[in-house]
Order: sequence, then structure tokens, then C-alpha cells
Amino acid sequence: MEKAQPLPKKSNSFSSSSREEKLRQSNRSLSFGAIKLGDIQEKKETDCNREDRIEEEKENADEEQEEKKEASEENVNEAEPNFIAISEEIDHFLAILASLQDAQFQISEPPELPESNIETFVAMLEMEIATYESGEQKWSPDHDEICLLDAFNRLHKLTSVLAPLSSDAKYNHAMNRTGSVLHHAMAFLEDEFFSLLDENSRAKQQDPGSTSSKTKRPPSFSRQQQQPQQQHEQDRCILPSAESSSTHEDSPTYPPDVVERLRGIATAMISTGYVTECCEVFSVARRNAFYAGLSSLGFEKISIDDVQKMAWDSLEGEIATWIRAFRHSITVLFPSERELFDIVFSGHQDMANSLFSHLALGAVFQLLNFAEAVAMTKRSTEKLFKMLDIYESLRDLMPTIDAILSVEASEEEESSSSPAMDLMSEIFAIRSRLGEAAVAIFCDLESSIKTDAGKTPVPGGAVHPLTRYVLNYLKYACEYKNTLEQIFQDYQRSERPSSYDDDGDDAPSDSTGNLENPKDDNNAEDPNPFAEQLMEVMELLHASLESKSKLYKDQALCNIFLMNNGRYIMKKIKGAAEINVLLGDVWCRKRSSDLRQYHKNYQRETWSKVLACFRDGGLNVRGNVSKPVLKERFKSFNAMFDEIHKTQSSWVVSDEQLQSELRVSISAVVVPAYRSFLGRYSQYLDPGRQTEKYIKFGADDLENYIDELFDGNPSSMARRRT
Repeated sequence: MEKAQPLPKKSNSFSSSSREEKLRQSNRSLSFGAIKLGDIQEKKETDCNREDRIEEEKENADEEQEEKKEASEENVNEAEPNFIAISEEIDHFLAILASLQDAQFQISEPPELPESNIETFVAMLEMEIATYESGEQKWSPDHDEICLLDAFNRLHKLTSVLAPLSSDAKYNHAMNRTGSVLHHAMAFLEDEFFSLLDENSRAKQQDPGSTSSKTKRPPSFSRQQQQPQQQHEQDRCILPSAESSSTHEDSPTYPPDVVERLRGIATAMISTGYVTECCEVFSVARRNAFYAGLSSLGFEKISIDDVQKMAWDSLEGEIATWIRAFRHSITVLFPSERELFDIVFSGHQDMANSLFSHLALGAVFQLLNFAEAVAMTKRSTEKLFKMLDIYESLRDLMPTIDAILSVEASEEEESSSSPAMDLMSEIFAIRSRLGEAAVAIFCDLESSIKTDAGKTPVPGGAVHPLTRYVLNYLKYACEYKNTLEQIFQDYQRSERPSSYDDDGDDAPSDSTGNLENPKDDNNAEDPNPFAEQLMEVMELLHASLESKSKLYKDQALCNIFLMNNGRYIMKKIKGAAEINVLLGDVWCRKRSSDLRQYHKNYQRETWSKVLACFRDGGLNVRGNVSKPVLKERFKSFNAMFDEIHKTQSSWVVSDEQLQSELRVSISAVVVPAYRSFLGRYSQYLDPGRQTEKYIKFGADDLENYIDELFDGNPSSMARRRT
């Protein structure tokens, strides 16, 4: 396009030189007057001359500025019509060639080539691209006066129709020229494509509403824990509900206007044959953005070797982060990515499916590597719950993963192996390995009980640490009751697959089995292997406690120990409905009966000798009360009760209900018998010093002392009486 020539500058007839000449002529013609008057007149004329010259220069500058502005406006007004006209000429030429090709005429001589129009067209495109590439102006729909994408499409068509006629030198030159500019244009679009993808994804990642801190989680379970309930409340990694993750996570990947520009660029690049470049840029940008999103959730790629070497406290936190990232990926990131791919590559669904599948498969496989590494770690009892958390995450999200990766395929594709099918198989395999590890870890609880062979009794007959550990462990484990039942069922089937071949029913084909209705398997015809294993653990614990009770030399303390542990077990089981159901009423009744027997044994071992002091036998000699024998009875009772109080006040009964039951039962037996004995025989002792010497306790005092038993605080009645 020719630039409009600037208008010639206007000539100024009243220039400073002509004015000065006239002034000089006028001065020479003046008669000689007073010199002073002439000098003044000359000075005035000089000042007037200078002012006129400044005014003229200002007028000239204003005129030149107006002329430039008018010329610029004329150029702008001419630019658009010229480009439109040239574009119409190009379209007309394309239509002529298209009509000849459609009519299948043998083109003996190609039509005349509009070389000047083609050169002007491509030159204008080059200038437009150069403007955007230089950074002078940012390409956007608001500044796209020549419809750049339409122009690129026209350039592609022009290059394509020139190719068959390239044997002609002119056509060959034009084809090379347009092809070079087209390549430049696509390189420009490729850069714009990546910039749009990258800048907007970075802006979202830097959103102050997002969190990138990694939460340090406390250990999930420890045998030395003193507050298991509080610890467990912090431990369970519960997947957040869909409603709880409705903050910035649900915002669209890109604004609608950006998505529309991405779609336009992708369409242009694909239509011009730059499919590989378009797909590669889009895939790389979205893959980087996806992994950056995982990183913002605190999840970083960790190798299998690093997982194997990681301390459990650190690995626990990584597992919690992985579960959060895995759920977020499946429920939030993948659906938004799916929508983005479908919009950007609308009209090219196969391409959108392929690109999304590659992104999703790569991301899920990377996430699964961590889960597999955890399943391969050295097994220990504290790892059970985190492995079950991973197992449940994989199980619960499998339908969603399957739906995300399901795309329409031909029967041939469905029948053959595909990456999506390989992924689902990998998830099944990892779930199976996690299930096997969970079964092995839970069964190792038996070994923990058997190997706990300490030879030192617990002071005061208190609850044994092994009892606390096992019951807390089982309580936590039974919160995963349905999952563990299914895992044990699957494990039993894998160990005994022939059991399903005897009847006509088909065995479950995968590890999901009857997961939605696990209770259907818990019946008499199909025993619950998890319940059987739980029962075995409880029987082993009972046997271990019976063995440990024999470490006490005092048989009464032996029974207190068994009562303490038995009551603790029953309280825990009644407080956990899942364990109660699995063990059943028969087991609970048997253990309650054992507790009553321990109580009777304690009463017999401790208080039978005390009650013997209150018998009438041996006190009467020839019809009279023998004072020496009576005194000996009181002395024996005082010594025995003092020793019992001193010893058993240091014993521990931490369960308040059991402690109260023991004290009430002792008082109910001892106090009435003692009060009756006093009533019958205290009169036979001489009042005064003799009475105080042998009758040290009143009936009410005795009851108060009994209420001090089992506090775990050794005390002496001698100190209390002082």
C-alpha cells in the first residue's frame, strides 16, 4: 500500500528577510533628523520585527502539524479498504482456480497471477505479525483490525492452490513466498498459543486463595500412645465431600474469552496442517499446569526407592497429601481438563480424546507409583490404617476414573488392549497388593501378642499396655470394618479359588466383588474371615493375660489384674458397635461370666480369712466366752485389715464403676459381719484401755477405710490416726 505523500508546505510571502529589506530601504529614504529620534525608531522597528518572526514560525509549525495529522488520518482510512480490496482480489483468484479444478478442466495455461496483490497481501501480514512480535502491541480481539486468523486461513488456501501450478516460474515464486510467510505465521500462532496457556495457568496458580503448604500430620497409631481416642480423631484421613471442596478449586481453568482464543488458534493451526505443533504445545502446557496444580497441593513426585527409605512419620504425611491430591485430581482437575480439551478442539473430538487420555493416563500412572511404593514398604502394624486409606481412595474413585477415561471406540479397539484398560488393570493390581499387605499386617497382630512375653508384672494389677494396644488397634481397625471384610473375603477367594467351582455360581471376576453390600457375605453359609481373625486375636489376648496374671504371687492381686483387663476389654467392645457385632453376644456373655468369677475369686482370697475372725466357734469354753481367745480374734482382725488396707490401697482399679462395685461388695460383706461381732462380744472386754487396745475400728470407720482401697496410693492407717 502506497503511503500518501505529505502536502507541500505553504510558502510565507511575509518572510523576515523581505521585511528587513523594506525596512532598510525606508530608513535610507528618511531625512536626517535628530539622531536620538532615529535610534529610538530603529529599536522599535527591530523589536516589532522579532515579534513578527516568532509569530510566523509558530503559525508555520501549527500548519505543518495539521498537515501531518490530516495525512495520517488519510493513511488510516485508506489502510482498511485497501486490505479488504486486496483480500477480495485474492478470494476472486482462489475462486477462479477452484472452479477450474472442480470442473476438472485440464489447465493448459494457468490464469494470470495477480503478483502485485499477492505481494502486497503477504507484506501486510508480515508487517502485522512484526508489530505483535516486537511487543509494540499485544494481539487480542480488541486490536485485530484485519482478522488475523481469517487472513492466515486465506494465506493457507492461496499456498495450497499455487502448489499444483508451481511448474510455472511465477507461480513457483509466489508459492515459495506465501509458504514462507505461512510458516512464519504458524510460528507466531504457536508462540501465542503457548503464551495464552502458560500466562493464564500461572496467574491461577499464584491465586492467593490457593494453598501450597504441606501439612505435617501426627503419627496414625503408636503402641505408646496415652490418648488413643484423641490421636485417632487426628489420624483418620477422611476424604472431603464434594461440597467441602467448592472454593477456588471449582473455578474454570481459563476465562471464557481466553478459551475462545485458544479454540480459534487451534482451529487455524490444525486447518493449515500444523497439527503436531499445536498438539505438542497444548499437551506440554497442560501437563506442566496439571503437575503444578498437584505441587500446589503439596504433592511432589517421589521415587519408589525414596519411599522405601523414608521414615514412617514422614511417609504418613506424604500419604495424607497423596490422598488429597489424588482425590482432587480425579474429582476436580480431570473434569475441568476434559471440558477444556473438548472446547479447544471442538470439531476434532478424536484429537481431544487422544490428548486428554495421554494427560490423564500419565498423571494417574505417576500417582499410582506412589501407592505401589507404599504397598511395597516393610510391613508393620502401624501402617495398616494408611494402607487402608489408600485402598479406599482407589476403590471409591475407580468408577469416576473409568467414566473419565471412557471414550467411544470401535469394537476392534474395545476388544484389544488399550492404555485405559492397562490403567484399570494396574489399579486392580495395586489394590490387590494393598489388600494382601493389610491382611498380613492384621494377622501380624497375633505375633505381637505371642511375642509380648514380659516377665515383670504391671504394678498394682493395672490394665496391661498390651491390652490397651490391642483393643485400641482393633477399635481403629473396625472403623474400616466393611473394607477389611471385603479384603479378607477377596484374600480368601484368591487363596481358595476352587471353592467357587463346586457350584454353579460364578466367582467375582475382580477385587471389587460385592463391595457395595459386604454384609451379604457375613452369614452362616459364607463365614466372615475377618470376624474369625478378630476372634482369634481376642482369644490369644485372653490367653496371654491369663499367663501374665500368674506373675503375681498374691492370688487376690492376680484376680484384680484379670478384672481390670477384662473390664477394659468389655468397655471398649461395648463402645465400638463394629467389634461388638463381629464378636457376637455369645462371646460377650462368656467374658462377662469370667469377670464375675474373677470377682468371686478375689473375695474368697482376700476376705474369707477376715470373715473367719467373726465366727462364734472356739470362743465359748464351758458355756463362757474365753477372753484370751476373743482378744486374739480382735488382734488378728486388726492386723489383717491393717495389712489389707496398706497393700490394696496401692492397687489400681482405674475403672470407676468396677472400683465402686468392689468397694460396695466388700463393705456389704465385711461391715455388717464386723458390726454384729462387736455387738455380741465387745461387752466381754473391760472398758477403758482394754477396749481401745483391741477394738481399733468402729463399723463406720471400717467402711471409710474400705473406700480408700484401689486408689493406687499406698497409705498407712497409723499415719492417718496420728
